[in-house]
Amino acid sequence: MAFFTTKGRTFEVSVVISNKPGVREPEGETILHDLVAKSGFEQVESIRAGKYLRVRVVAPDPASAKRLVEKMCNDLRIFNPAAHSCEVSIGRVPGR
Repeated sequence: MAFFTTKGRTFEVSVVISNKPGVREPEGETILHDLVAKSGFEQVESIRAGKYLRVRVVAPDPASAKRLVEKMCNDLRIFNPAAHSCEVSIGRVPGR
């Protein structure tokens, strides 16, 4: 199955990479303790940091666009599946 095509529509695909539950979150802990709590936001109990990627792809349909980005993330090892979760969601670029 071909994932790349020069024909089709443009889709914006969102990728959210975050630590799996139970994996220590040093960046989120630092934000919480050193910035948020010290600035008077004691009501905030936890913060989890992650990465957000916004990828524009040309594909014949939304499912193909999502599969392309999932394959890219897995093949290029953009995330570590042992420690991270990767959520991919699809949207259409307005006006295209």
